Amino acid sequence: MAYQRVVLLLFLTTYCDSANILYAIPFTSKSHYIMLRPIGLELARRGHNVTVITANRETNPPPNYREIMVDDKEIWDVMGGERPNIFTMVNLSAEEFHEKIFWYAGTAFTELTLNSTAVKAFLNEENTFDLVICEQFFQEALYALAHKYRAPLALVTTYGNCMRHNFVTGNPLQVATAISEFLDLDDPTSFWGRFRNSYFTLYEYVWWKYWYLGKQEALVKKYIPGLPQPTPSLFDIQRNNSLMLINSHFSYDTPVAYLPNIVEIGGIHLTKTENSLPKDLQRLLDDSKQGVIYINFGSNVRSAELPIEKRDAFLKVFGKLNQTILWKWEDKTLHGQLRNLVTKPWLPQREILAHPNIKVFISHGGLIGTQEAIYNGVPIIGIPIYADQFNNLLLVQQIGFGRVLRYQDINENALESVLNDVLTNKSYASKAKEMSKRFNDRPMNPLDTAVYWLEYVIRNKGAEFIKNPARNMSWYEYTLFDVYISVAIVVLVSVMITNMLIRKLANLPEFSISIRKHKKVQ
Repeated sequence: MAYQRVVLLLFLTTYCDSANILYAIPFTSKSHYIMLRPIGLELARRGHNVTVITANRETNPPPNYREIMVDDKEIWDVMGGERPNIFTMVNLSAEEFHEKIFWYAGTAFTELTLNSTAVKAFLNEENTFDLVICEQFFQEALYALAHKYRAPLALVTTYGNCMRHNFVTGNPLQVATAISEFLDLDDPTSFWGRFRNSYFTLYEYVWWKYWYLGKQEALVKKYIPGLPQPTPSLFDIQRNNSLMLINSHFSYDTPVAYLPNIVEIGGIHLTKTENSLPKDLQRLLDDSKQGVIYINFGSNVRSAELPIEKRDAFLKVFGKLNQTILWKWEDKTLHGQLRNLVTKPWLPQREILAHPNIKVFISHGGLIGTQEAIYNGVPIIGIPIYADQFNNLLLVQQIGFGRVLRYQDINENALESVLNDVLTNKSYASKAKEMSKRFNDRPMNPLDTAVYWLEYVIRNKGAEFIKNPARNMSWYEYTLFDVYISVAIVVLVSVMITNMLIRKLANLPEFSISIRKHKKVQ
């Protein structure tokens, strides 16, 4: 018995070892923070000392959860202009969106982060960390913190498969089936879809590696003090990262072959909740016996900015329905208010979608909201605006638990047709429930999965052994291009030599006589 107690004590001691962890998630977007916040909080709850560089303050964090606040500025302020109407971005190509938003805003916001008062003071402190976790979203300069503190680097992304990261680490690209995360394709497997995906994947990678990373390198030199020398490039730091947590799951997303240190944690923000519906919303949903149509375009896209003709199309269609309409509408009033319409400037989406009376979710197709609908088995009508939204919704339509309605096609007839189809055709609700079951059918929930692998990296001091050796090869070595060229040269030379020998033999007198004799005999 005493022996068993000693073994148990040793096990608990090992299990409860705490680490110092730096978690850099400075981006201001609420949707990003909704997905990322559970990781830092759970690590703190499990006894680790967590320091978080963030723009979103927690109301009641654990005592071992330290927040380093980024200066309070929205992304549009940082970019030096007014917030645009996001609906106007619907016609931007993927290349234009990178040029005007991702590249520009990513550099500006990274500089805001590193130049923030609290962050600068923190970087001048004497700290040690056992692990540095960074959000992977156009803020690569922060990866240098792993080198500053001589700690393993883990990345976490609010998106799924990342083509740039695949290039860097040698993970198979699978361009024929895996779509670049910010590219919209109506028919991804067609010749044009595969060609466009191949082109854009290469386009984004080249601009990122040979131009954008240079901008981020300049910010490292300008703002991060005390870097051990020599300092590796940001490309090399990412290439040697220990772990990549991605917001996807094969039950919904396109199945992709991943290295052992690329781990799917899709739906991580759905694992735990301390929230419940406000009493007024609970009563409204409970009393809506005909069901509820919930419409929300996310934290960045504002319904109140819809053009008048499209807003009126929604109102005309909603006025014909018996269901309750619950709409996130950011203005105080909505002209043409209907008897069955309830609007609020902010709604607790996760808790609303969990209510059994929700019949359909009209969404812009953001991944966080899409996962919440999948988790709760709610059919979706998706109106994509930018970035990954069309890809998310295309999968919804292909699987069969929703429909895509292009923003440009919104009118009374189109909206009524799509909405009535999803409401009356039971196959959508049935497929949504089936999708929910398989999304939740896992050996371990996504939050436990993320924490396990983060602690695994700490326990194994960076886990060098799970990294792909291909990351240290050149592109032509990894793709066997040099081998194929060598084989082609050998085959070509062999054919040329054989052809030359045949010609020489054909010109020999003895060979010519024997051929003539053979012809005479015939």
